[in-house]
Amino acid sequence: MQKFVATPSFWELFPDAQIGIVVVRDMKTADEVSPEDAAEVEALLKKANAQASRHITNPTLSQNQPVAVWRAAYQKFKTKKGARVSIENLLKRVMKDNPVGHITPSVDIYNAISLKWAFPVGGENVDSFVGDVRLAVTEGGDAFLPLGEGESDDPTLPGELCYLDDAGAICRCWNWRDGVRTALGDDSRNAFLIIENVDPTRGEDLAAAIDELAELHERYLGATVFNKQIVTRDNPEMVIAE
Repeated sequence: MQKFVATPSFWELFPDAQIGIVVVRDMKTADEVSPEDAAEVEALLKKANAQASRHITNPTLSQNQPVAVWRAAYQKFKTKKGARVSIENLLKRVMKDNPVGHITPSVDIYNAISLKWAFPVGGENVDSFVGDVRLAVTEGGDAFLPLGEGESDDPTLPGELCYLDDAGAICRCWNWRDGVRTALGDDSRNAFLIIENVDPTRGEDLAAAIDELAELHERYLGATVFNKQIVTRDNPEMVIAE
């Protein structure tokens, strides 16, 4: 049995955080998705780019609540210079009229959820995990090959918060940058999908976003939801594979 565990080192920093997780199995690969469903997913992403503007009420990006709460969160652990939460990067594109475009159906779905709800959302290939997945403050030196950065290894820093397994880092600086080893691709069948929340006032939004994320993977990718849970300090782990 394989588990996700948010460790005590994480809860010491963020005792009120919530992490919504959906594990889906038997997704259609990109070439198995019908043209009609693929078009609907792309339309959802286009609509979400427009919906994201409702979260931007201040021309200074960092002063908008969905970004401000994460700027504050990133001050609590060691980060790489210039690292920013994923939702900040998406909202920045919206502000610059540079919409987030199509990648692959599963990624398009989670990007649409991220934009619509203004939460950081990520996805990983469950089949690539080695051992349990942990969210922890690391001692550094965990192997990591960043997605889209060539062939240079970029190990974690001491005091950095990240998702890890027994083979190294999965996502750096909590929710900043995914690695090549665990990234979702066109042929991925089983996914570990994550939505993080550090704003105590947005618990209901997180629950709605997680439900929608699961439902869209069922509807458009034919996936089966293996497990769905909101991880909290009082309930810090969940099963992700048998």
